[in-house]
Amino acid sequence: MANHELMKLTAAQVKAGNYDKAILAIGSCEAHGPHLAEGTDTLVAHMLACKVADRVQGLLVLPPVTVGYSAHYDSFPFTLTLGYDTITQVIYDIIESVLRNGVNKIFLVCGHDGNIAPIEIASRKIKEVYPDARIAALPAWWVTAGELLPPDTFEVWNGLGHAGEGESSIAYYLYPQWCQPELATCVVPDHLPKYIEIKWDFGEITNTAQTGDATKATPEKGEKMTKVLVDCMVEAIENLDACGWNYRTTGV
Repeated sequence: MANHELMKLTAAQVKAGNYDKAILAIGSCEAHGPHLAEGTDTLVAHMLACKVADRVQGLLVLPPVTVGYSAHYDSFPFTLTLGYDTITQVIYDIIESVLRNGVNKIFLVCGHDGNIAPIEIASRKIKEVYPDARIAALPAWWVTAGELLPPDTFEVWNGLGHAGEGESSIAYYLYPQWCQPELATCVVPDHLPKYIEIKWDFGEITNTAQTGDATKATPEKGEKMTKVLVDCMVEAIENLDACGWNYRTTGV
């Protein structure tokens, strides 16, 4: 596959690539149980972004944001975190840099729960200043994968959880060399109310820096997840290109 990663391209190659869109992975560095790499959120989101760029013409892969807002994971080593306002500003500044380079269509791939709100705020602030900017996002791939796959794909919690069945599976598929499956654990919080969100610190719901059932994870499930997620993003971007990223439906 051709290389579309900005940090690996020369200026001449960027110019020759005729890039009219950019994709940005926004991750974190924090404990993912005893069995997954601390950079899992960054690695998954960035690898998915690269796979999307392999299939979408004119899509430039930006360097990933490797540290996000992770203060709620501070109970476990080795958490790195930016302040809430800081990560929001980082996302804003990167998008603004892309706009200044003449690319106004940007797709954001969120790899970490703590970055969902900062992405929303930064995007809204960009739109206030740059109304011609076009921003799309996959805010929670771990939820989307469970919605796209058949209901019997996962055995526990529909694959959800931090370093749970789903996230562990996609890690085992994308980068097995940085995983230790033999250390996987299972922690499924069973006192969380339905429909109501608890604003927890992670140490309140697990003692292993992991939730869900990572012992049920397999690379085969991860391959299925990767396929449906990449297909989903490719289809969305191609459909947006087809309508010029004009979201308005013509009414009668």
